[in-house]
Amino acid sequence: MEFSDRPVWRTRAWFGAAIASALVLLGLSFMGVGGDPRTVWLPLAVAAGVVSAVLGSTLLRVRRERREHEDRLTEWAAERAAQAERLRIARELHDLASHGLGLITVRAAAAGRVSGARAEEERSSALRDIERAGRQATTELRRMLSVLRSADQAPAPLRPGETLEDLATIVEGARTAGLDVEARMGAGSGLGEISAGVQLTICAIVREGLANTARHAGPTAASVEVRRSDDGSGPGAEVTVRVRDRGPAPAWEPQPGTGLGLAGLRERVTALGGSLSAGRVEGDGGYLLAAILPDGGRP
Repeated sequence: MEFSDRPVWRTRAWFGAAIASALVLLGLSFMGVGGDPRTVWLPLAVAAGVVSAVLGSTLLRVRRERREHEDRLTEWAAERAAQAERLRIARELHDLASHGLGLITVRAAAAGRVSGARAEEERSSALRDIERAGRQATTELRRMLSVLRSADQAPAPLRPGETLEDLATIVEGARTAGLDVEARMGAGSGLGEISAGVQLTICAIVREGLANTARHAGPTAASVEVRRSDDGSGPGAEVTVRVRDRGPAPAWEPQPGTGLGLAGLRERVTALGGSLSAGRVEGDGGYLLAAILPDGGRP
């Protein structure tokens, strides 16, 4: 929906005012050129009646068209808000499917590759991990469905935003699923003061990178690196996030993806003024997801 620079009701209001002014000036000029004071009241009365009619009609039209204009603007704003909410829900559904279900697939595949004396123990451990991951995914799905069903009721409580403290949990979940993850990152104090929005985006990048590794490369080796370009004491800092794998595991069949995950990450990173790159690494067949996020330590 588009809107012109000047609503129609404003243009017509000016037009009505111009007509009224012209009629008044006409009456005054008639008096000024020697009209008989005893008879000049008739054209002035006619002019006053016309002016009143024009002003009344214009006022009603202005109010009606202004109300229509405001209704269109309200409808447009509601459509934009609904579109933004649909995109947010699509991102969360993608994260739920690609991360939770992807790690379940990798955990099952990794357990199936174990043979010998440890095979039975590994399969039992894998079943426990798969059950736990499935329960978590089911809980998240129910939470999202609850939000969708309560659209006309009070807003559902939001989850707390993830912070750097959650990175260890994200990495450990990937390890449990069968990825051999090497993590090189500092704790919250080691990276300095990082704003909440950047912390949330860092967690999203690491989760998406490991989920993509699990889906496309299977139980392989991967590395996660989060570092800062300065000492964290002032503006101008940049946080670099890198998630890299060493290529697909032997005989692994990559799972198809939708591309929504990288698209959503790129939107988040761009909104923060950063950059995101993703692609194959020459030489070892691995895949690298890297982002640079500007952050001056502001909350």
